[in-house]
Amino acid sequence: MKTLIVYHSAHHGNTKKVAHQIAQVLGGKTISVEEINQAEIDQCACLGFGSGIYFGKHHKELLSCIENLKIMGKKVFIFSTSGKGIGGILHSAAKKILHEKGCEIVGEFACKGYDTFGPLKLVGGINKGCPGEKELSQARDFAASIREKLFNERGNNQ
Repeated sequence: MKTLIVYHSAHHGNTKKVAHQIAQVLGGKTISVEEINQAEIDQCACLGFGSGIYFGKHHKELLSCIENLKIMGKKVFIFSTSGKGIGGILHSAAKKILHEKGCEIVGEFACKGYDTFGPLKLVGGINKGCPGEKELSQARDFAASIREKLFNERGNNQ
C-alpha cells in the first residue's frame, strides 16, 4: 500500500524527524507541505499528516494543505510534536477537516518536541533533545501498528 507522509516542520526539525521514522517503517515517502502536489496524493492509498502544535492545533500551513487536497475516502493518520507531547484534542482541527473530506482516520500519534515558542525562548526552551530515541522509537511503534492495521484490512478484503 503506497504511503505518503505530509509534514510541516517549522522550527527545530522535530516533526521532520518523526515523519522520517514513520516513513521508514511504512516504506513510504515524506514530503513537506511546500512540495506537495495532487498527482502524488492520487497515487497513494494511505496518507499521514503531521506538524508541530501551535495555539492548540496543527500548524496553519498543514491545515490549509489538508483543506486544499482532494483526498476523499483515503485512509489517513495524524501525528504531531509539541512541548506537552499530547494529541487528542490538539488534533481536533485536522480531524474535523479529514472527516469532512470522508477520510478514514486509522491512527494518531503525538510526542514531545523541543519547544522554544514565545516565552519558552527566554528560559532556553523545554524538552531539549526531543524527539530523542525514546520518542522516535514510539513513532516507529506507532508506524508498525498502522502497517499492521492496513495489512490486516487489506488481507480481510481479499
